[in-house]
Amino acid sequence: MKKQWCIPPKASAQFVWHMEDVLDVYTRPYDPKRPLVCMDETSKQLVGERRVPLPLQPGKPVRYDAEYVRNGVCNLFVFYEPLCGRRQLHLTDQRTRNDWAHCIKDLVDGQHSQADKIVLVMDQLNTHSPASLYEAFAPAEAKRLADKLEIHYTPKHGSWLNMAEIELSVLSRQCLNRRIADKATLGREVAAWQQRRDARAGKAHWRFTTADARIKLRHLYPSINE
Repeated sequence: MKKQWCIPPKASAQFVWHMEDVLDVYTRPYDPKRPLVCMDETSKQLVGERRVPLPLQPGKPVRYDAEYVRNGVCNLFVFYEPLCGRRQLHLTDQRTRNDWAHCIKDLVDGQHSQADKIVLVMDQLNTHSPASLYEAFAPAEAKRLADKLEIHYTPKHGSWLNMAEIELSVLSRQCLNRRIADKATLGREVAAWQQRRDARAGKAHWRFTTADARIKLRHLYPSINE
């Protein structure tokens, strides 16, 4: 539990019911007809060089000029399947409702076209809603996509419960923590990271349970006078 600052300082029934709902989902066994997918997003500032970096030399690291060129921002959506260790990443120019909706359509009609339902865990960002599907697609199509989703929202200030955020943290440390000049380069770097991560990381083993929460986070539960 490293992100204690994300936990409310006092009792919150709203927090604990979302938390227990997500923790219950994480106890389910793998089911290809109802795959568990955790979704999150982040942005990356695209930064170019004003001068060519000095190359690596014996005893000296690569050296970059302090000045740089801002080339805009790129958004990254990550869809992580913890029970089979698989990731999908989408790069978009923005993070609008339309962008999210098209990523969901790709999820439903691509990797999981044979699934009965996709169990989707994500945060409560306003764009992360079936309402976004109705802004992007005709009503019949929006309803078709929405019906394929079983949505479970993490609590506000409880993003540590989303396993996709853990993957974004790893991605930031291993791939995004340096200057990347343009979207095409970012796409190649992210794709290479995804392939390595899928091959090496394996399945996730989530161990924090509702029983643990009721002990370790008992201050979050409202007091009941019986």
